[in-house]
Amino acid sequence: MISIALSMLFLPLLSAAVTLLFLRKNGNLASLLSVSTAGGILVLALVLIFSDNPVPLAWDTTWFAMGGWELRFGFLIDAPAKLLLFIVAFVGFLIHIFSLGYMADDPARPRYFGGLSIFMFSMLGITLADNLVMIFVFWELVGFSSYLLIAHYFKTDEATKASRKAFIVNRVGDFGFLIGIVLTYWTYGTLNLSELADLADFSPNLATTGLCLALACGFVVKSAQFPLHVWLPDAMAGPTPVSALIHAATMVAAGVYLLLRIDFLFTEEALGLIAFLGAAMGLYAGFCALVQRDVKKILAYSTLSQLGYMAAAFGLGAPGVALFHLTTHAFFKALMFLGSGSVIHACHHEQDIFNYGGLRKRMPITALTFLIGVLAISGVNFLSGYFSKDAILLWAYNFNMPIFVILYAGAILTSIYMFRLYFITFEGKARSKYAEDAKENSFLMTGPLLVLAVFSVFGGYQSLYPDQLGAYLGPDLSAVSLLPHHMWMIVLGTSAWIIGLLVAKTLFSKVLQDDPLARRFPAFYELCRSKLFFDEIYQIYLSKIQDPLARFIEVMELLFISGLMVRGAAGVAALFSMLAKLCYVGKIHAYAFWFILGTLGFLFYAAGLVGN
Repeated sequence: MISIALSMLFLPLLSAAVTLLFLRKNGNLASLLSVSTAGGILVLALVLIFSDNPVPLAWDTTWFAMGGWELRFGFLIDAPAKLLLFIVAFVGFLIHIFSLGYMADDPARPRYFGGLSIFMFSMLGITLADNLVMIFVFWELVGFSSYLLIAHYFKTDEATKASRKAFIVNRVGDFGFLIGIVLTYWTYGTLNLSELADLADFSPNLATTGLCLALACGFVVKSAQFPLHVWLPDAMAGPTPVSALIHAATMVAAGVYLLLRIDFLFTEEALGLIAFLGAAMGLYAGFCALVQRDVKKILAYSTLSQLGYMAAAFGLGAPGVALFHLTTHAFFKALMFLGSGSVIHACHHEQDIFNYGGLRKRMPITALTFLIGVLAISGVNFLSGYFSKDAILLWAYNFNMPIFVILYAGAILTSIYMFRLYFITFEGKARSKYAEDAKENSFLMTGPLLVLAVFSVFGGYQSLYPDQLGAYLGPDLSAVSLLPHHMWMIVLGTSAWIIGLLVAKTLFSKVLQDDPLARRFPAFYELCRSKLFFDEIYQIYLSKIQDPLARFIEVMELLFISGLMVRGAAGVAALFSMLAKLCYVGKIHAYAFWFILGTLGFLFYAAGLVGN
């Protein structure tokens, strides 16, 4: 099994190397190689998932040694790893297939598919890693590969700015994650996940709470949670399959997966903070999605909202339920992202939903599958999202009523903005020449939609999961089923999506080029459009505080550290030379001024007028 895991891990790396070194001018061969690699990864992943190992598979070896300290490279293949492995491999393969059609006319296909392979390598590394250092290494590779993929259309300002923003914001959170790793090793003397699970028996205090919150910085940035959420909506500037792969099913899921890997380290105080911030993000992102016109940004804010639900479930002590919602979300959110890609491709890359309309008759397969995704994320009864989302709501209802109220309001908002997206895009009359000329795409693009639609319908039935996965999810889900108020929650959950459907039907079933919310509720609309001014606040902080402080520190470093402490007398001499250079401006009258001034100074000194 170890050989299978190693083969699966390094197969996409080999594919990326061959593509970027030898196939840069052969898009057809590069795309076929990448898709074949993704198919091979899926096959190997299924072999690991359905293997008959009753206990987790662990293996490691020395990566390198320094003195008495060793850095280990190893795998931990247990139930959570197998579940994320299936999501990465299965959804990744379908997105590769979709990309064959979506990127068919792109001249930079080798670079695109090479980036996809690097990303798959990075995500598989995070999934299989058995220690925090190995996770961090692949964590950074995920950030690097996502930067390449977001910047695929690098000739546009939007893509370059979005990729830089994503890269920089991710570095902020990753720095906190790195501090958490250092503190963990300082406290426990190991970074191996299995060993940490055995050692993490401590009395909660400020230090341990700070440690787990530092580790949680990795989750905050990768899963785009408050206050480092600002990068994800802008990252929609990349190709739509990239949005589906990175920002719907895998990369953002890595943050939640990290929490599940180290859940034994978290104190009650840290869990409570994560639960509250997750619930708040679910509501905040819902309001932002309600006023967006870009189809991909609506789905991006929806992703922020659903990740907030997962964070809330984890913080309330139900990690299995959080992982369950992560799984179902991967299916229906990847479905909707690829559905939006199908629409964008058919409408000549138009992304404003108010320039769509009437696409249900022109693109019936895309419309039907997209509707299934909308119904699933809205929590319509007996679809995948119904089981996972209502499980979170029921858990919150029984253990934390304020968080339940926030999450329930977010559920109603989810239903409103998702049905808004469906009605404006697929119903009514065509509102542009692009929509009038739209037609259904090839099977390369509709085939993955049909497969994901099936999983969006049936992915919530626990009985369909392998025994080991069901055993991991089972305790939390069984605990949910035994909670009181179960029938009451069915009523509330059903009411949430019905309310959303009725509101969306009333407001958005017959729209023109303007948004009814902007016309009827202008103040509310502008407040939601502002996104609470997070980008503006960060810009003020950078320009008014951080940049001046950085320049001041740079000057102090040059003067006292590089100059006096490191270089000594040479540094002092260099300092005076730098000051002297200010006098050499290349102008005769300036030199005459300094000559006369020096002469006068010497004469005053010689006459005893100064210096005594």
